[in-house]
Formats: sequence, C-alpha cells, structure tokens
Amino acid sequence: MSAAPAYSEDKGGSAGPGEPEYGHDPASGGIFSSDYKRHDDLKEMLDTNKDSLKLEAMKRIVAMIARGKNASDLFPAVVKNVACKNIEVKKLVYVYLVRYAEEQQDLALLSISTFQRGLKDPNQLIRASALRVLSSIRVPIIVPIMMLAIKEAASDMSPYVRKTAAHAIPKLYSLDSDQKDQLIEVIEKLLADKTTLVAGSVVMAFEEVCPERIDLIHKNYRKLCNLLIDVEEWGQVVIISMLTRYARTQFLSPTQNESLLEENPEKAFYGSEEDEAKGPGSEEAAATTLPARKPYVMDPDHRLLLRNTKPLLQSRSAAVVMAVAQLYFHLAPKAEVGVIAKALVRLLRSHSEVQYVVLQNVATMSIKRRGMFEPYLKSFYIRSTDPTQIKILKLEVLTNLANETNIPTVLREFQTYIRSMDKDFVAATIQAIGRCATNIGWVRDTCLNGLVQLLSNRDELVVAESVVVIKKLLQMQPAQHGEIIKHLAKLTDNIQVPMARASILWLIGEYCEHVPRIAPDVLRKMAKSFTAEEDIVKLQVINLAAKLYLTNSKQTKLLTQYVLSLAKYDQNYDIRDRARFTRQLIVPSEQGGALSRHAKKLFLAPKPAPVLESSFKDRDHFQLGSLSHLLNAKATGYQELPDWPEEAPDPSVRNVEVPEWTKCSSREKRKEKEKPFYSDSEGESGPTESADSDPESESESDSKSSSESGSGGSSSESDNEDQDEDEEKGRSSESDQSEEEGKKRQMKKRKKVPEGQEGGSSSDEGSDSSSSSSESEMTSETEEEQELLHRVAGEGLAVDYTFSRQPFSGDPHMVSVHIHFSNSSDTPIKGLHVGTPKLPAGISIQEFPEIESLAPGESATAIMGINFCDSTQAANFQLCTQTRQFYVSIQPPVGELMAPVFMSENEFKKEQGKLTGMNEITEKLTLPDTCRSDHIVVQKVTATANLGRVPCGTSDEYRFAGRTLTSGSLVLLTLDARPTGAAQLTVNSEKMVIGTMLVKDVVQALTQ
Repeated sequence: MSAAPAYSEDKGGSAGPGEPEYGHDPASGGIFSSDYKRHDDLKEMLDTNKDSLKLEAMKRIVAMIARGKNASDLFPAVVKNVACKNIEVKKLVYVYLVRYAEEQQDLALLSISTFQRGLKDPNQLIRASALRVLSSIRVPIIVPIMMLAIKEAASDMSPYVRKTAAHAIPKLYSLDSDQKDQLIEVIEKLLADKTTLVAGSVVMAFEEVCPERIDLIHKNYRKLCNLLIDVEEWGQVVIISMLTRYARTQFLSPTQNESLLEENPEKAFYGSEEDEAKGPGSEEAAATTLPARKPYVMDPDHRLLLRNTKPLLQSRSAAVVMAVAQLYFHLAPKAEVGVIAKALVRLLRSHSEVQYVVLQNVATMSIKRRGMFEPYLKSFYIRSTDPTQIKILKLEVLTNLANETNIPTVLREFQTYIRSMDKDFVAATIQAIGRCATNIGWVRDTCLNGLVQLLSNRDELVVAESVVVIKKLLQMQPAQHGEIIKHLAKLTDNIQVPMARASILWLIGEYCEHVPRIAPDVLRKMAKSFTAEEDIVKLQVINLAAKLYLTNSKQTKLLTQYVLSLAKYDQNYDIRDRARFTRQLIVPSEQGGALSRHAKKLFLAPKPAPVLESSFKDRDHFQLGSLSHLLNAKATGYQELPDWPEEAPDPSVRNVEVPEWTKCSSREKRKEKEKPFYSDSEGESGPTESADSDPESESESDSKSSSESGSGGSSSESDNEDQDEDEEKGRSSESDQSEEEGKKRQMKKRKKVPEGQEGGSSSDEGSDSSSSSSESEMTSETEEEQELLHRVAGEGLAVDYTFSRQPFSGDPHMVSVHIHFSNSSDTPIKGLHVGTPKLPAGISIQEFPEIESLAPGESATAIMGINFCDSTQAANFQLCTQTRQFYVSIQPPVGELMAPVFMSENEFKKEQGKLTGMNEITEKLTLPDTCRSDHIVVQKVTATANLGRVPCGTSDEYRFAGRTLTSGSLVLLTLDARPTGAAQLTVNSEKMVIGTMLVKDVVQALTQ
C-alpha cells in the first residue's frame, strides 16, 4: 500500500495511525490499476470489524453497480457480511445479493441458512430482502425452500413482505412450473388482501401464472375496482389490463342492440348481396327476430369498473392514461368513449417516445370513432421539430379525421407540409392527399390539380410519389383526365425513379385509347432504353407493347416484336417468362391460338379502382396499448382479447358474503348512511343500470364508488331503482338527511307520471317485477327530471333538467330545455352561466341569462335552447360559477327532436305515399295485454316521441305525425294493432336514421 498516502491526498481518504488508507472511488485506478489488486481496498474494508468501514464499502459497491460497473468479484467478501448485526449494512448486502445471486449461485447456496434466518428478522425490509435474494437463486434444488418461504411471507403482518411474496411467485413458476397448483393457492390468498400495496403485484403474478383462472377474480372484482384509485401506477396498469379481459368475458356488449344503421348505413338500407339472395321472405324473418332481443341493461359491476377508472384519465402516468383509454375503447358504450380523447391529446405534450405510442393508438381509434377526436384536430398539426415517425403518425390521424367540413383546413396544412425538407414525410403527405381525394369525392379534382402542379417540382422523389398517387386517382375517372395522362407521358424522359416510370407506363397502356398518338411514341422511346431499365419498368414496357399491339397493331407491330425479342434474352427469368407468355397470347403460332381469341379480354379488362386505405384499419383486433398492437404482429405472451358473450354469465358469482358480526359495526353504518350519495351518481352516463341486482351486490358496488358529474342521459332511472329498493327494505331507522332528499325527489317525479301509466304496472309492490316496471315507466315520462350535476360533484350545486316540449322563444329550431338549479351548500353560489362550449359540427346552444347569485337552500330555473341538428349527439358544455367549472352533457332521446303536426287523415295518407321505399321503416311487435286500450297506446307513443295524433277511421290503427325541429322533415308513425297476430309499426321519414331510432324506442316502450 505504498501508494496509499498519495491516493488519500488526491481522493480525500482519511486514516488514523496504524490503519490502512482507503480511497473513495474504486474505479479511480482506471487502466493503470492491475487486475489482481482491483477492489483490494474494498475487500479489506469488508473484512474489518468496524461497521462504519463496512457501511462505507457497501455504499461504494452499490454505487458502482448503479453506474453499470461489474462488481461480481466482490461476491465472496460481501456474502460473508449477510449475518452482520448492523441493519444498514445488512440492507445494502441484500441489495448486492439480489443483483448477483443468479450469477454466483454456488456461493449464494452456502449462505442459504442465513437467508432463511433473515426471513424471521423483526425488520420487514430484511424479511423482504431475504425472500427476494432467495427467489433470485435459480437452482431447482431449493424450490421446496422457496415455496415454504413464499407461503410464510404471504401470511406476513407486513404488506411490503406480502408484496415481495407476490413478486417471488412468477420467479418460482418459471423455475418449476410443476408448482403451479400450490402457487395458485397462494395467489388466491393474496388476491383477498385488502391493501393497495399488494394488489398490483398479486394481479401481475396471476397474469403470469394462471390468467385462465378467471374464477379467482369473481369474489375480488369489486374490491379491485374500488382499490384501483389508490394502487401505485405500475399496479394500476396491470389491474386495468386484467379487468379489461375479465369484463369481456363476464358482461354483455354495450353496443349489441345498437342499430345496424349507425354502424353501416349503406348495408342497413340497401342490404348486402347475401341478403338479396335470400329473397323477400328474409325481411319478414328479420323483422320478427329483432324485437325478440332484450333491451340492453348494463350490469352494475360493468358500470362500477367504468366509473372507477374514469378519474385515472387525469393520472400523471402516461401508461395509466393509455390503459384506461384502451379499457373505455373496448368496454364502454359509444356515447361514453369520447371522454378519453382529451386525456390522450394531453399525452401528446410528452416525450417523443410517449407520443409515438399514443399516436399509434389514436390512429387506430380514429378509424372507428372519428368524431371523438374531431374537436382536437389542431392538436395533430405537425411541428417542424417532430421526428419523422411522429410526423407520419400525425399525418395518418389527420387523414382519418378529414371529412367534408374540415377538408379545406386539412388540405391547406398538407400544402405546407409538402415544402418540408424531410423527404419521407413529403412522400407520406402526398399519399395522404391521395387518400383524402379517394374518401371525399368533391375534392378529388382539387387534389389532382395540386398533384399535377407538383410534377414540376425540382425534387425527383416528390415527382415520383405524385405520379404513383395520380395513377391511382386517375383510375376512378380516366375519361375526364386525358390531358393529365399526356402530361405524365412527357415526364418519361426526366423521371428516373422506377416505381414512377412503371406507373406512367401502366397508365398509358391502360388508357391508350385516350392518347392514341402519344402511346406508340412512348413505346418507341422505352424500346430504345429497354436493356437499361429496372425489372419493374421492363414488365410494364411488355404490358404496354401488348396492349398497343391489340389496339393499334398497324403502328406498333414491329415495335412489339422488337421489345419481346429483347425480353426473351433478359437476365431476369420473370421477364423472360412474361415475354414468352405475352408472345403466345397476342401473336399465336399455327398450332396454338385457343387463348389468343380472348387476348383483349385478358389485357384490356376493366379494372376496379384501387382503394386507398389506412394501414391501421385492421389493427384493432389487437388490444390497444399492447406491444402486439404497436408492432402489428402477435408478440410472445400476448393474450387475445376475448369476444363478448352472447348471454351474460351469472352476476351473483361476484357477491361476497358479509360475516354476521360485521353487519352492525359502526363502519357498516357509515357506509349505509353514505348510500344515497353514491346511488344518486349510479346513472353516471346513460341508461345502463340493472334493476334486478340483488341487495348484496348493490351494497358492494354502491358503497365503494366515487361520484362524478353525470352526462345527463338517464341518471333518474338508477335513482328511482335504488330509492325503490330502499323503501322496500324499510330502512327508516338508519336513513339520514341525504336519504330524505332522495325520497323527496322521487315523490316529485312520481307526481308527473300520467295516470294511465300508473295503471299499467303490477299491484304487488313488494315484487321485483313491480320495481322494474315502475322503472321503465319512469324512463318513458314526457317531462322526466334528469340529473345533470350531482350535488356532491357540484360542491353543493345540484342541477337537473327536463325537455319541456314547449317552443323555444329564441329559435324555433331549438329544443327547449328547462334547467333546475338548487344550492344545498352553506354559501351562496355566484355567477352561474354557461362556459364556451366545444360542440360537434352543426350543434348550437342558446345560453340562459347568467344567474347572479343563488343563496343557500334556494332553487332557480333557467331555460336554454339547444339545436341538436336532428341528431342524438350529446351537447357538451361547461356550467361555470365564479370559482369553478363543471363539465356536463345533455343527450336527447330521438323523440325530443321533433314537434307535433296536426293534419287530416287524407293529408296523412298523401304525405305517407311520398315517403316510401328507403324512407319507410317497418317493424313487427307483439303488444302485451296491458297495452291494448287506446288510452295506453296513445300515452306510451306520445311519451316516447313528441308527435301529434292524426284522426283515423279504423279502430285498430293509430296514426301520429310530427316534424323534426331543425330541418322540418316530416315524421309519420302508423301502428296497426291487430286483435290477433303481431302488430305492425311503420315510420315514414326522409331522416332515415331518426326513423330507425324512433322505431326502436317506440317498440321498446310498447312491449314493456
């Protein structure tokens, strides 16, 4: 150690008399230190009896590992200190051993008894570290010891140790898969754990070991949903991914009963070729099968999952936001998927790696749900600083979002992008212009003219890409664009890119009758340079020669024979084969000639125009957010997203029995008191709550949920359902003020139910059928109050709304909506007004005058008008006070989009005669006995749709008429209620979408 004094001077080492000098940086020797003396100072420090020196040595060793240096040669010196009494040294020793135990298995095995003693240590960190080291020694001989250690750790008092046990399970399973059954028992035990620290780790172990054992999740499903908000981010991602697959196996598809028209209008109205082939009887069969499908009611557990994951869209972790986004995309009803758009757009401000993954998923989503991202079009504009991959993905999204409304803006953006220096990006932009021209017919000529102007660009790659795209566009309308084909023919002298040359030759050959003078000259030039061309160009020269020989043999016969002779001796066998094949077809020999009679049909057959599609079109069969989706190929370990079941499995498997001794505890009483607060928010966004869930499942899901502002669909439906059941249970002794308020609201609604509707329900109030029938009656009221903002989410401000069906004074095209405000807080609410709304195209709002102040306990009513543009799209806007903003949404039933029209029977028949064919939708239905009287039928139809009754001569026929508010299109409804057999409902309207949706709603109202 002669160099020790100099070493300590340089590096600040301190040494007392008689003690060796130690440096602080083990790598300070660099290339000048000899290998056999490397780390000698650290080994000496670890061999001393002083804990301070050992601690210093371990800190330096762990620092080396953190910097990526190899410290494996210190393993014998470190492992000796595993029995050290100093807790800090022991922790660092375990950190080192976890890193190198797998590499130095033999030496680690020598200290296995020490690790086993560490499992009994009073310190939870030491117990966990000992288990971590034990599971890192990957030697089959110690599998029984590992299994015993994991079982003990799974019952440990410390949640940190239980978490470590969950991490050790996949390690043991990969070492010995025969232990699967025992490991499943441990997983089942850990899944029942109520701590958030363990939840993510045990679900990860479940996914690794036994993802097919879905039965283990049933009893823990609600607990996992409610713990989700408090689990660490890594655990949230794992749990959300697992629950997505679980929900796909246990719940019905929320889109199963949506009209085919919404998915594919052309197919729904015009039918497919198969439908036509089935004959006229198939329509009647389809009509009888459709009403047989039960109306969709979302399982409360499905709603619980959607509600509890929604707040995570505001997570700081991009992975969590992406996980929630894919869950909503795969599981939520169409009306609710839109909430993920804003969160995904927020992620576009992150690093380029995050942007790349998010944009891949947005590109897939925007194909199916274009409207979701349309309000955020500008967020996908390309910046000059974006990497090429990000630019191309944003371009993909912009192209997917392009529609007839925003196409001028999108094309202006594309014009700017073409001037970029990034050639790959410019090529992608030109392809995007081609796709826009294909999808939106009226801009096709504009795009073509723009691409033709690009042909004079100095950059050859831009010209080449433009030629390829022009070729595809010209196939759609070749006769109108002869001048462009001539212009392209002149470019053959200058363009050298093989794909572009081949495209021009194909165009000239395919449409040679449009350029009869130029085509032979192009063939002459290409024959001169034939031997120097690329293979793809040579093949197109042969095709051009063949087509010209068949259409203009007088001028091109010798040229064709010359080209075929050159091709006969080409080095590429594909070209030689093509030449022989072509010669036999167009210049038949004496023996052959059977096919030559059909040569024109073979070469000049009309070819369909190519469909320019997104490369992301078929990627949605992979689960969004997965590696397989990113790569567009199935990755190792990828689990397919299951299909929705045809019939819902038994929901009672998720019920958890509450022990008798806990039912009367103070904690349970607190939950019981909170019930109205949670149940009020159950119908968060749409008519999706189940009326027949049993009390146990309700208490599980209701008492653990977090409330958010509703989207105003039919929250009152779930309110009524929960309040009815509360009344049946007779919880008068445990109800508090919030329960009383809920009952008052229900009584208020019941007063509005028409008498005929009351008469239609069952008299047995205690039965489930009574509860569900009263619920269905509530949803079909004319002036049903629906919740817009819950008082808890609104911090004391409760907002309800009704469709008044009165003409709106400001604009007759608008739906009149009465907004009811009530202040249940202790402070006045000031400055109530509507913020700047972000509305879909065509929808507009007439805001109500600002309410200056709403005192505590007071209520106020305002009237606002909404022009829904004859669609059931939701109007999203902000309710603002002086201090807060609340995002709310009003979605109209289709029956509220029209106003009644009064006409005579003759006028009705005359107008009906004009609206036949595609404008007529017919449906057969079976009317229940309770719906046979005139009064009930009329009441149910008018409650569903704002129509006026038209006089009718026959007793079993009912006629109703109305006009849509925005366009004034007639809507005529006829119900032929025959005494025997199925009744027939017919709707005639120019607005085919409205007609289809109205049929569905009226059928549902009449058959319930």
